[in-house]
Amino acid sequence: MSSARKQVDLRLFDNTRTFDPGAGAVKRTIWYFVNAIIFQNPAFPFRSPKPTLLRLFGARVGKGVVIHPNVNIKFPWRLHIGDHSWIGQRVWLDNLDQLTIGNNVVISQGALIIQGSHDYKKVDYPTYTKPVVLEDGCWIGAGAMVTLGVTVKSHAVLAAGSVATKDLDAYMIYQGNPAMPVRERVMG
Repeated sequence: MSSARKQVDLRLFDNTRTFDPGAGAVKRTIWYFVNAIIFQNPAFPFRSPKPTLLRLFGARVGKGVVIHPNVNIKFPWRLHIGDHSWIGQRVWLDNLDQLTIGNNVVISQGALIIQGSHDYKKVDYPTYTKPVVLEDGCWIGAGAMVTLGVTVKSHAVLAAGSVATKDLDAYMIYQGNPAMPVRERVMG
């Protein structure tokens, strides 16, 4: 490797230049504790107060939403969940950008929605984000990952452990890393 090549220098990292969390320090701090005590806590089994708490922090949450224990939600003020959607245990919604979850969406146990990354081409490693959309009726399988900028179209399925790095077509089942279409989703 040539010594003239630039190298990452994390001392130059300044997230305040490249990333806006969308809320002030007080709101973010209060949310941190609510998230830790109520949402991330596997010993907090009650589902009914969670949609109301999300709404108090600026989320748009429809009716009949089910959020299981041990769910991590980064910024509720950047979250929209439609009616009758389910979020399973150990799901991580790393919604650094707008996350739109449609109606009747299932996000299974241990799934990750990742909406931020770093520009590896720059020495100061700045953060960048992109929105994610999970359209009506789609299913994100257990341990699957949806990455920034992806739209999972209506009734698409991302199989367990798979990674979506590009948009998924409607009514298709995807599997693998990167996720590839394997068959059509036929519903009876």
